[in-house]
Amino acid sequence: MSKSVVGKREKEALSAVIDDSYLGMGKFVNEFEKAIENYMGAGTVICVNSGTAALHLALMGTGLLPGDEVLVQSLTFVGCFQAVTAAGARPVPCEIMPETCTIDLKDAQKRLTKKTKAIMPVHYAGRPGNLDEVYKFAKKNGLRVVEDAAHAFGTVYRDKKIGSFGDVVCFSFDGIKNITSGEGGAVVTNDPKVIRFVMDARLLGIHKDTEKRYKGQRSWEFNVFHQGYRYHMSNLFAAIGITQLGRFEKEFKPCRQELAKRYCSELGDLSGISLFPCDYDKVAPHIFPITVKKGKRDGLRRYLTDSSIECGIHYYPNHYLEYYGDGGIRLPVTEKIYSELLSLPLHPDLTREDQDYIVRKIKSFFT
Repeated sequence: MSKSVVGKREKEALSAVIDDSYLGMGKFVNEFEKAIENYMGAGTVICVNSGTAALHLALMGTGLLPGDEVLVQSLTFVGCFQAVTAAGARPVPCEIMPETCTIDLKDAQKRLTKKTKAIMPVHYAGRPGNLDEVYKFAKKNGLRVVEDAAHAFGTVYRDKKIGSFGDVVCFSFDGIKNITSGEGGAVVTNDPKVIRFVMDARLLGIHKDTEKRYKGQRSWEFNVFHQGYRYHMSNLFAAIGITQLGRFEKEFKPCRQELAKRYCSELGDLSGISLFPCDYDKVAPHIFPITVKKGKRDGLRRYLTDSSIECGIHYYPNHYLEYYGDGGIRLPVTEKIYSELLSLPLHPDLTREDQDYIVRKIKSFFT
């Protein structure tokens, strides 16, 4: 359904790091960060070892305290909820807008309390929803915004790349994302307090160790002002990321967009399924979810897997998980959408012939 698209260029990049002799965090990480900053056109980029680590440190950097609450949609990867609880706060599961699978602000409004300190919009499948309204909502209620943009690297919103504006934006570069660094993530922000916190916290809280690492040095006598973690990115991962970023606009992004457009063209009129409305000239899709009507989702899923077509479900709602409520609240829109969701294969190595086969099998199931 998803895969890493790597090859000779990534191998050569790894060899360059090995020949340079230092595999940990150093000049290649700095180069990757600067390359992303140039691509975004704004903001300071701090690379870490996963998207979840990015969310965790971003939330901590905004000043969350134990017991504070963060509004976040239930239909998202569990990493969002784990990042909130890792920061000592409590995730408050919210409904989604059925047409975008992004956070429903009317539902979020009902869940506001005096403890609410942040909102985490999730750019589901690369779609950011109505970010203008999210930021108006946050300003009105005095909240920080930490965007989970793990699916949205390369997406353009109102003529600006996601990550080039906003409060704090987090990306993932794991093996199947729009670009990969093997494992990795990034925090993007213009807030100097968040920048300093994340830079130090990713290196066990050692104050200004980042600056030393980028000069090929390290801190022997140092100070620590807050809890830190071993969340830094290695030069090996950064080298893969630099190469992938160089391939993104000419290779990966147009391929993903064209695949999504073809799915829409071929499946848009098919009775039995619904597609999410989306402008794929603006959105760089990470996944391609559909909804399957009349209780036939699981039947279609079995039919496709029996035909050697991998598919998935993004995602199992977090409010169903024992650690996050065990179904103690009801989110009827989320629950209905979840029961119908199915993600189809989408990655740059998917050929036109592969996609034609997938489409034929979906049509044959319904006929």
